[in-house]
Amino acid sequence: MAIEDPVEAPFRDLTTPKTCAVLGGRGFLGRSLVTKLLQLGDWIVRVSDSALSLQLDLTHPPDSLLHDAVSSGRASYHHLDVRDVSQITKAIGGSSVVFYMEADDLTTHDFYLCYMTVVQGAKNVIHACRECNVRQLIYNSTADVVFDGSHDILDGDESLRFNWKFHDMMSDLKAQAEALILYTNNIDGLLTCALRPSNVFGPGETQLVPFLVNLAKSGWAKFIVGGGENLSDFTYAENVTHAHICAAEALNSRMISVAGKAFFITNLEPMKFWDFVSSILEGFGYQRPLVNLPARLVWYYILILKWTHEKLGSKRYNHSMLTHFFHLASRTRTFNCTAAQKHLGYSPVVSLEDGITSTIESFSHFSGDMSLTRCPNFERQSKVEKLLGTGKVADILLWRDEKETFLYFVVLSFILFWFLLSGRTFITSIANLMLWIITILFGYGFLPFIM
Repeated sequence: MAIEDPVEAPFRDLTTPKTCAVLGGRGFLGRSLVTKLLQLGDWIVRVSDSALSLQLDLTHPPDSLLHDAVSSGRASYHHLDVRDVSQITKAIGGSSVVFYMEADDLTTHDFYLCYMTVVQGAKNVIHACRECNVRQLIYNSTADVVFDGSHDILDGDESLRFNWKFHDMMSDLKAQAEALILYTNNIDGLLTCALRPSNVFGPGETQLVPFLVNLAKSGWAKFIVGGGENLSDFTYAENVTHAHICAAEALNSRMISVAGKAFFITNLEPMKFWDFVSSILEGFGYQRPLVNLPARLVWYYILILKWTHEKLGSKRYNHSMLTHFFHLASRTRTFNCTAAQKHLGYSPVVSLEDGITSTIESFSHFSGDMSLTRCPNFERQSKVEKLLGTGKVADILLWRDEKETFLYFVVLSFILFWFLLSGRTFITSIANLMLWIITILFGYGFLPFIM
């Protein structure tokens, strides 16, 4: 069920179209924002992104709308590298409002690239906005800037401070970029604010939903990390877009309560994290998570996995996403949007239920091969079960006790790496293992203290 959009009316009253620039306009959120601005009809939109040219699929309605807008002069496209101030100046020239969405495809393996794109990029955008006499700069930040991964956040508001230690690199860099942009507020007439959406999802999203589907295909989505009762706030992409337009209108009114401030944005419908995961997976025809695993056990497994890949020099796996997902999956993380409602006039325009439905429909290609993931017929005994019988080995191999099998898997993975893949001799591996065991036992006080 769609919710009435209260901010469209003020824009329709404008007699002269305003010019805005959307930096990162071909990314996940950038596309949604460009589409919404063009639908309002009161904006001339300067779209910029890292691609050299504008690639459009005219069978896709948003792309068709952008194509028509470019043809009529209501939109233009500019190649942009935020590490180059001159390119930013060219992309935003003549704009009164700049929406800074950032790239969503950065590789976390390259710290220098991420720093130059996120932090130095923010500095360059600020410099270009001041040089081009831009009046408003709205930055798309993230709720992750106040989440350390180790503590629950229940109904958190804007009084929460940045973490002193971040659980992932991108959250750290985004926090630095946000701080720079907010600090610049009211310098040379530039008004700034930042939005902090939580767990954004929607059509075209490239992280959370694809990650969940990959988990399901690999068989790991059957597990629930921890007790499964932790709450989370999610935000549908169109609601984030709506919040940006609300922020632009509020800054245009020169509201003191908005300029230089950050605001949390959610769907205002906190729910259990694992209920959301189940809704997404079941929408694609996959089995919902059923088996609870202790969060500490899963965390140790992730650490061992990460260590193993580092020792092997493998960069194939995205450990940052896996770590981030673990923290989201095992902690409560909800936010209070009263400030955004009061000062920006924000309220969701798409409900969480409708957002989940739209997202599932947009990723219909993920539902292609469901034969391996649907619930099997447990009443019929398979050939493998007949062969293995009912012994201890059969219980482990057939995952009859999921927690026990998982524990054996972790232990065997550790043994495989320690003795075969580490590059050490067998004697050295034994000696190092004994050293670790003695150290741990001593640390727990199991060894007697000899006078």
